[in-house]
Amino acid sequence: MRILFLGYENSPLVEYIRTLGDEVVVTNDRIDADYVKNGGIEFIVSYGYRHMIKPDVLAVLPDKVINLHIALLPWNRGADPNFWSFAENTPKGVTIHHVDAGLDTGDIIIQKEIVFPKKETLGSSYQKLQGEIQNLFQESWPDIRLGNCHRKPQPRGGTYHKVIDKESLFKLLPHGWDTSVSNVQNIFLKNKPD
Repeated sequence: MRILFLGYENSPLVEYIRTLGDEVVVTNDRIDADYVKNGGIEFIVSYGYRHMIKPDVLAVLPDKVINLHIALLPWNRGADPNFWSFAENTPKGVTIHHVDAGLDTGDIIIQKEIVFPKKETLGSSYQKLQGEIQNLFQESWPDIRLGNCHRKPQPRGGTYHKVIDKESLFKLLPHGWDTSVSNVQNIFLKNKPD
């Protein structure tokens, strides 16, 4: 199978997919339907990709475009999910989901809730979430690629954030990404925008 990996070339998942005998094309650039058709792409995996996948691309590969997101959807769609899960004290975890026309709104394939100790920092929790989503992908990919996976609509509610939402609050963290997660929520509550 010819897989388009949308994200970073050095992702360990690229090599993992190759070890299963699939050919992997990697890009972090914007793509369109012609790119997919002309490249003979049969499946798309998005992980760390910073662009929306357009409906024309989704139409070429229905049900064969997935995203790996370090949040327990429907919580913390969009940017900086790790930061917001602590700032707003929402559920934490990782999700693999189908991509649809919305941002992180597609049907859930599999997810895992994760509990962090208070001594954790934003940086260390981010690294743990990356490890968890990579492990979940490796466990699930053989079934996902063959279409042997369950899917369920996301529950109603949840949250969504843009990159700009974090800027003013992140400046208040005394140690940036090394700030303990227990301090993040306290700082957020004291400085929450109206």
